[in-house]
Amino acid sequence: MTNEFTGVFEQDGQWYIGYCPEMPGANGQGHTLDECRESLADAIRLILEDRREQGLAGVPPDAIRETVVVR
Repeated sequence: MTNEFTGVFEQDGQWYIGYCPEMPGANGQGHTLDECRESLADAIRLILEDRREQGLAGVPPDAIRETVVVR
């Protein structure tokens, strides 16, 4: 499954900085735009993994868990 998010990138001196408006706290940086994109993608991935773990920690054992696909 592919997730798509918005990346906003700005150059600050010799660095590129990026953030994702849909994912508060997801920021990236790099000396090139490609490095910054990869850094931002890693940040988004880590935040999603952490939120999933935290969110599932309190799910009762008898709850029905399914994957919901959003297109």
